[in-house]
Amino acid sequence: MKLPKLIVVDECVEYEIVELLRQEGIPVLFIMESHSGIKDTAVLKIAVNQTALLLTEDKDFGELVFRLQLPHYGILLVRFPNNFDLDVKSKGVVKIILEKFEEIEHLFSVLDEQRLRIRK
Repeated sequence: MKLPKLIVVDECVEYEIVELLRQEGIPVLFIMESHSGIKDTAVLKIAVNQTALLLTEDKDFGELVFRLQLPHYGILLVRFPNNFDLDVKSKGVVKIILEKFEEIEHLFSVLDEQRLRIRK
């Protein structure tokens, strides 16, 4: 099982997810800690420069990747309802990264409370 060498986590993602990833030994560059307030294009550029998966809850990254054709090394877009249990959500996101990283690496994927969709 291959694990990510680094995950870039957008500032809109809850810290609980960052904390769980770190507890699993996955290095995280959390935009909130290092580059708070930067534009989405800058976040994407950081992930590309680091050859890292980008974890986000911001659907604008879909536009950057599909409409503007900006390069990426994989994006996992998390789309849970606002009132969804944070503990269940956090564990679900980390589980997908641990179990499916090889499948989602280099691709645009969307995780919601029901399933993981991977766009080729």
